Amino acid sequence: MRPWGLGRWDVVLACFAVVSTLAAGPTERVSQKTKPAQPPSATAKNAAHDSPVAPIHFQSLDQWKAAVLAGDKSSLAALYSINPASMTESPEGKSVDSNVEPDFWARLKAAGLTGLDVKVLEFVQARPGIQAVNMRIEFDLTAASQSQHFVVSLLQYWIDTAGAWRVVASKRGTMAAQVIHPRLPQPKVTNPNLYPPAEEAQAELTAALAAAGRDHKRVIVVFGGNWCYDCHVLDATFHSRQIAPLVRQYYEVVHINIGEYDQNLDIAQRYQIPLNKGVPSLAVLESDGKLVVRSGDFENSLKVGPEDVSSFLNKWKPARTKQGT
Repeated sequence: MRPWGLGRWDVVLACFAVVSTLAAGPTERVSQKTKPAQPPSATAKNAAHDSPVAPIHFQSLDQWKAAVLAGDKSSLAALYSINPASMTESPEGKSVDSNVEPDFWARLKAAGLTGLDVKVLEFVQARPGIQAVNMRIEFDLTAASQSQHFVVSLLQYWIDTAGAWRVVASKRGTMAAQVIHPRLPQPKVTNPNLYPPAEEAQAELTAALAAAGRDHKRVIVVFGGNWCYDCHVLDATFHSRQIAPLVRQYYEVVHINIGEYDQNLDIAQRYQIPLNKGVPSLAVLESDGKLVVRSGDFENSLKVGPEDVSSFLNKWKPARTKQGT
């Protein structure tokens, strides 16, 4: 996943201004009525690392998904703030027109929308009354009996206006087409704890190097974050039936949390990882910490297949393991 032009949380600053505006603004702001929805509990955020995590349910997001599937622009528009106008940052530019996002998503139905898969990667309370939802939206468009799979990254900020949740800001990525078949294995649910807290990175790396030394393996260092869907796809691939035996036999895997591209940059620089090109970015190390190879080839899971991962792992596996294979 490539980084966007601005930090993912820059829009929060604007949201703070919105909160002040709403607090002091006219009463008609509450006239946009939608069914009140409670945000999900934080239980999922506290699950243990590598534990299964239940999918997040947010009623207003469910309403948004239903409106997209139906191509219902009016229902979509009702979920976006109009006072103040919902802000959008997209490949088309920046806008404070509340119709931009409803227009974009409603048009998919006429373009042949046949399915919509909303994968929630993060659900964060950015501030009391503001929920940030980081998503990967996947869908198929069918025309003339030909179907094409697309993916869009989407970050929405929902604000609670007297019990009615509305989108006050959005950051939408490029609509990218799937170009590799078969696809890499997709996680059934994403693990919000795949990447440990950033401050634990060096200790995790030290432990992985020690384990690799004992078992005559190499270490795969995966730079990324829990917000990165492609990072979750790579992890699911490493645990898949085809790839897992190769990983277990020859590698220790450690995940280095880069935060919002502002954490553990010293570790990335140590191995000359070009984070500006996107994550996941990989470094393969000897057990003594010496760099074997670095790779940014896996930052876009739409362009990588299982054979690509298998070939990489086979190419850079150690000559011998503890078992002598």
